[in-house]
Amino acid sequence: MRNSVLKQHETESSWGGVIKSMGLVFGDIGTSPIYTLTVVFALTSPTHENVLGILSLVVWTMTILVTVEYAWLATSLSRKGQGGEIVLREILLSHLKSARAVGFAGFLAFIGVSLLLGDGVITPAISILSAVEGLLIIPGLEGLSQKAIVIIAAAIAISLFVVQSRGSDRIARAFGPIMLIWFAVLALSGLASLLTMPDMLKAVNPCYAVKFFQRHGFAAFFVLSEVILCSTGGEALYADMGHLGRKPILRAWYFVFVALIINYMGQGVFAFQHPEAKNYLFGMVQSQAHFLYVPFLLLAIIATIIASQAIISGVFSIIYQGITTRLMPLMKIDYTSRQLQSQIYISAVNWTLIVSVIFIMIIFQKSSHLAAAYGLAVTGSMTITSLMMIMVFFHTTRWKMPIAMAVAIIDFIYLASTFTKLPHGAYWSLLIASVPFLVMIIYTKGQKMLFRRLMPLDMETFLISYEQIYGKGRNIAGTALFFTRQGMVIPPYIVHCILGSSIIYENNIFISITRTDEPFGVEARYEQNYAPGLHIFEIKAGYMTVLDIEKLLKENGIKEKIIFYGVEDIATKNPLWQVFSVIKKLSPNFVQFHQLPARKLHGVVTRVEM
Repeated sequence: MRNSVLKQHETESSWGGVIKSMGLVFGDIGTSPIYTLTVVFALTSPTHENVLGILSLVVWTMTILVTVEYAWLATSLSRKGQGGEIVLREILLSHLKSARAVGFAGFLAFIGVSLLLGDGVITPAISILSAVEGLLIIPGLEGLSQKAIVIIAAAIAISLFVVQSRGSDRIARAFGPIMLIWFAVLALSGLASLLTMPDMLKAVNPCYAVKFFQRHGFAAFFVLSEVILCSTGGEALYADMGHLGRKPILRAWYFVFVALIINYMGQGVFAFQHPEAKNYLFGMVQSQAHFLYVPFLLLAIIATIIASQAIISGVFSIIYQGITTRLMPLMKIDYTSRQLQSQIYISAVNWTLIVSVIFIMIIFQKSSHLAAAYGLAVTGSMTITSLMMIMVFFHTTRWKMPIAMAVAIIDFIYLASTFTKLPHGAYWSLLIASVPFLVMIIYTKGQKMLFRRLMPLDMETFLISYEQIYGKGRNIAGTALFFTRQGMVIPPYIVHCILGSSIIYENNIFISITRTDEPFGVEARYEQNYAPGLHIFEIKAGYMTVLDIEKLLKENGIKEKIIFYGVEDIATKNPLWQVFSVIKKLSPNFVQFHQLPARKLHGVVTRVEM
């Protein structure tokens, strides 16, 4: 494992990491130019003053909400190079002492993670749909029905989700170079348009954004809800930091930022010159070189597929972090790469996503309709991140607090603007996000209640009866494994099994697994003869580490005959705990999650009143 980590860091320090981050990190924000300005100018006419004002808003939105918030502030907060809101929560919890503050931090993290997962549904839908709509500009295909567009987009999405189980590490190598070409084309096409009206560069002056608000008043507030689309995907700079490292991502971002700004500037020129265009990016490229339009459209579709792949992989990663930090129930996980631990496949999540994405496409039909509902979840996640950063900086680097607070105020303004989208379908993003939020709330509270109701024994009390039974000499030949949540706390199923039913083996090994605050690393400690015939095997692993328990057992010379594990049969009339009971029944148990040999497993049922 150390060798693989060293190799990973060597890659991260090279420019190869910059190319890789193009495909893994910037797919979402890199495909935003396909629809952002088209949607914005549907709300306001592209006059010279309006174009300058909108472009100024775009430039400073990307500067403040992506460069300052994520590239500079968020990426400075990590654990062993890992980022994301769950990591931010872990950092924050290590500094908080008040139970109320800890609860508030956890609540913020739940909301932030839920909104990101909701974004994982909407992003592939709008990205693929907007790219496929570029077919309508091809001569002869203008009459293509919207139903046909949705079918093509859905077919692409289904194909993308179906191949997830095979792993994406092989084709992922091509993602970076393809996205590099995409950003280069965006920059060149934007530059070609900008050269026809270079005075649009004046938009970098924030005064034009201020003047836009002075001219339009409250109406400009509604425009903000669409301008925010230029920053969707910015959170990936922080969330995906663990895959490639901070430096390659930041280096890549500066190139991506310039390419995107140039392209938006060029689109602004085209919008002013051709206000009747249906899509400004596609229309701009076709007017510049119509014979290259079809290759560009294919490149755009591939770019949206790569962006969607990055979102899907990100969702898998978030779910896995949630599982190992006990925020989410266990799920069946397949590891699709022998080289990369981050390459995982979660069947339940994958099929939930595919159904949700297709459903969203059918509901909204057009990318313009979907854009009217898009942005609330993303902006909400940005706001949560900025609030958590303020709390962290209060305990660590206080000079960064004023900057984080200024960013948070701007986040709140954008978030407030996106609430105007609620009547137009933005409530869907909240409905989608509410599912993982409720699951996390019910699961975490249910687990705490269950642990209290189980009333585990302490080791000293257990050993008094254990040694009496073991001393009778009627023990079964072989080695039995028992899993405990904590090393010195004995769960009821072990009490029922050993003390209640006198099922005791010559060698009994209690195994406990603790997830540490670090992302990677495994430590195993095997204490033999803790008591007659009783041994303790403690495993400490990072929250992103893929554990191979069988391998660890073999390395320590343990040859088990049978593996016992506990199963809780929950009896309750409380509706909340009934939902918790259903979640427990639907999710795989501990031994299934770790893929232990089925032939050796023996479940012990404990009935629990909640």
